[in-house]
Amino acid sequence: AVPFVAQHKVLFAIIAIAILTAVNLRGLREAGTAFAIPTYAFMFGVLVMLVWGLTRIFVLGDDLQAESAGFELTAEQSNLTAIAFAFLLARAFSSGCAALTGVEAISNGVPAFRKPKSRNAATTLLMLGGIAITLLLGIIVLAEKIGVVIAEDPATQLQGAPEGYHQKTLIAQLAETVFDDFPLGFYLITIVTALILVLAANTAFNGFPVLASVLAQDRYLPRQLHTRGDRLAFSNGILFLSGVAIVFVWVFGAEVTHLIQLYIVGVFVSFTLSQTGMIRHWTRHLATETDPNQRRRMVRSRVVNTIGLVMTATVLVIVLITKFVAGAWIAIVTMIAIFGLMKAIRRHYDSVAAELEGTEWDGVLPSRTHSIVLVSKMHHPTMRALAYARATRPDTLEAVTVNVDDADTRQLVRQWESSDITVPLKVVESPYREITRPVLEYVKRVRRDSPRDVVTVFIPEYVVGHWWEQVLHNQSALRLKSRLLFQPGVMVTSVPWQLHSSADVRKERIDAAPGAVRRGLDDQEEQR
Repeated sequence: AVPFVAQHKVLFAIIAIAILTAVNLRGLREAGTAFAIPTYAFMFGVLVMLVWGLTRIFVLGDDLQAESAGFELTAEQSNLTAIAFAFLLARAFSSGCAALTGVEAISNGVPAFRKPKSRNAATTLLMLGGIAITLLLGIIVLAEKIGVVIAEDPATQLQGAPEGYHQKTLIAQLAETVFDDFPLGFYLITIVTALILVLAANTAFNGFPVLASVLAQDRYLPRQLHTRGDRLAFSNGILFLSGVAIVFVWVFGAEVTHLIQLYIVGVFVSFTLSQTGMIRHWTRHLATETDPNQRRRMVRSRVVNTIGLVMTATVLVIVLITKFVAGAWIAIVTMIAIFGLMKAIRRHYDSVAAELEGTEWDGVLPSRTHSIVLVSKMHHPTMRALAYARATRPDTLEAVTVNVDDADTRQLVRQWESSDITVPLKVVESPYREITRPVLEYVKRVRRDSPRDVVTVFIPEYVVGHWWEQVLHNQSALRLKSRLLFQPGVMVTSVPWQLHSSADVRKERIDAAPGAVRRGLDDQEEQR
């Protein structure tokens, strides 16, 4: 309908992912009306298209021909027999099995159904299957009657196509042919088809963040994925999913034929594992169940899951054989890598927990405290750091500056001596005009001289309001803190000094906080 979209598929796919991410971050999860309207519009629109198209062909006798009806599809191999022909059928079968995916959303969402949950879920699944089969068969029959020809690579596989021919999708060709005298119908079908394809991606946003939260709770993924945002959505999981999705769309150029290989392998691996798990579930319960009625129900359920396991495992094997080179190997390698990564994350969390809780604290207090205030200039941040250091009442308090410029250091020493500050100022030489290493060496020397003392380093810092200001300040403080944190017996204290630019940002953040208006924080800030 809009060729510009086909020419910029990656851009539009990324925009769609960004929109879904924003909607899910806002907490609009499974909004019934928002998702139901496009879905029903698609089903109704396609059904009307099929009924009207078949009526025009069989009742009115119209000769409907698709734009690609006159093209001829060139076969890569026209003499396939025996094993090669069976391989071709198996590959087509594995590709068609992708149409089965999506039905698992019913079983995954059983807890969300009204009671009786299992019966309502089964009824919904039956309706879903009936609607899907009806639409699919109708589309196949109509496409065959109007002569639609679809090629994976139109430039090389279609004979008779004009120069620069842009192949429309199957639905678009059907709608354009059936509604040849009603262009609005063509655009409506195209729009609702695009909408449900975008909304279909929302299934991952509903499923993955919850799954990641469960795995994070069991310490198989980073703990950040377990926490909810201020709108009770798993914000970190949503952002991680959207980021990975955007990367895959960009790497594969938003080509469905390439991405589907990753999708179908993952889906049928999960199908096979879930059926295996259900068989183990029924077998475990049968070992302890004595009620004959319950045992018959469990045996029947186990038979159903066994049949499902055989069918899904068969499809998985065919997919792995026929799609391995086409991209299935990427999914397999990724699964193995993710499994290993998750086991490594669990081992890390277990080792940290054992280290933090396994040994008893000796309870020995430090004999003395030695406080060091880092000084670069005589200004307000330095004075605040000195005042705060005095308030902690250390046994030893001293100020330290690093001599990276002789003129500046001499001026600082003169200002310090002429002031009423009683804290001694020590100058640490820096032959190579760096700050971090001389400070570290001085702190280590203090620790060597008094091993039982605790050394506290006070670092004055600027608090700025804009990201570009952050680039201009606090880089030395950041390097110092990152290095001092690895020194045993050393405490690091940041003493912030808020610049004027940070006050405006702080006001905006207070006003924008959840419930700020209800609590009257904006009025309080204005009064202050």
